[in-house]
Amino acid sequence: MKASKTIHNNQARIKIDFPYNQEMSAKVRQIVDARWSKTLGAWHIPCNEESQNQLIRLFPDIELPQNPIIEHCESNSVGRSNSVEKINPSIEGCENISEDRIYHSAFPLKAPQNGISRDEITITVSGKSLILKMPKNETDIQFVRTFNYVRWDNRQFSWVIPNYGKNLELLKNYFNTRISRIETRLLEQPKATPNFSTTQIITDLPKIDSENLREIGRFKEWMEHKRYSDSTVKTYIMAITTFLRFIRPKTSAEATNEDMRRFVYLYMLPRKLSFSYQNQAINAAKLFFKTIRGSILITEQLERPRSEHKLPNVLSKEEVSAILHASHNQKHSTMLSLIYACGLRRGELLNLKPEQVDSKRHLLHILNAKGKKDRVIPISDKVIGMLREYYKIYRPKTWLFEGQIAGEPYSEESLAKVLKIACLKVKIAKPVTLHWLRHSYATHLLESGTDLRYIQELLGHKSSKTTEIYTHVSEKSLQKISSPFDNL
Repeated sequence: MKASKTIHNNQARIKIDFPYNQEMSAKVRQIVDARWSKTLGAWHIPCNEESQNQLIRLFPDIELPQNPIIEHCESNSVGRSNSVEKINPSIEGCENISEDRIYHSAFPLKAPQNGISRDEITITVSGKSLILKMPKNETDIQFVRTFNYVRWDNRQFSWVIPNYGKNLELLKNYFNTRISRIETRLLEQPKATPNFSTTQIITDLPKIDSENLREIGRFKEWMEHKRYSDSTVKTYIMAITTFLRFIRPKTSAEATNEDMRRFVYLYMLPRKLSFSYQNQAINAAKLFFKTIRGSILITEQLERPRSEHKLPNVLSKEEVSAILHASHNQKHSTMLSLIYACGLRRGELLNLKPEQVDSKRHLLHILNAKGKKDRVIPISDKVIGMLREYYKIYRPKTWLFEGQIAGEPYSEESLAKVLKIACLKVKIAKPVTLHWLRHSYATHLLESGTDLRYIQELLGHKSSKTTEIYTHVSEKSLQKISSPFDNL
């Protein structure tokens, strides 16, 4: 929590910044004339001695500016006396506050001899992170934002920058003599790979206790408030629930980095859980322990598995054609054909509504797809004709593709079965999934000469690097390469 001086509606006020918290907001409301401002995006209170003393009593650890707030307010107030004295231990309510406490609270009698001013710039080298603390300055902030993967830490009121390449050198060169201190925080030495015996392997997990269950509920509410997708919320809740069950009888506050290592070795590896599951468990733990529950677990030291570099699975045009024509059911063939014809994800197909098909402009509107992004995809006369034939037969009410119950969307499991049956009919033994049709769409576009930038837009990829992976499986590109063996 941090307080600062501000002018709001031509009045001197004290602005209070803190991450959203109902309990803290309720306390702030106890202060006379406390108000919420949409403009400031924060609570603010009168800039007077009484309000500030009440703020300090409610929040003893609040971070306040070096210069006394009251002096600043009085100097900016119209028609007021400048005779307000600085706070001292004789003021009511401050008798038991130490001199250092008074300095911290905003009314310094003198600066601590070994204290560090909040106007100073400090850099802490902590393993893979550089922690930068500096006074607010828009020019400096714009510079800091130029670093890749930089983030703001609300709890420590500091910038966290990855410690790699020339990042530290760039910070030194930019801030130069303004830097008051650079320190290195020694992290625990990496531990040797644990040699867990097979007798330690966890077979059954205990049930989750009520306290952890409440914390998981708060975690879910926080993610929903932040508008995480339903699939992400479900995945993270399952992962963190499994981890908290694994460490029982420990509580979440007692979780350590060693517990996460044990979770990997004694739970994930024996069950042959995937790389992505391990990565999701790390993501869930980092988010949970940063936002809901502080603990002795150091989230920055949670190590991810080595990245996988898998190539997309692609079917030939002949295989795709055979699969799309295998089913004699109009609905089944239309669903599979639309996935390939537009490069759709499974969820995007099942969430389609009839009004998203713009036949006059030959466009298909994809709404609220992965990453909360919308996009449009061109559709041909052939696709429009296929959809019209389907619509005449089934007359869907709400969703473009509905299940046996009218108004209910077609299920993911049923769609997967449709593809599996089609592959069996045409005797394709490959473990084909619906996403293979999307990969095939992108690769066949690339082979026909479509620019990568357009393919990126059609697929809804955020980064062009994601789309570039299709160059590795393009038959047209690979066939240009001649093996030296052929020249022997």
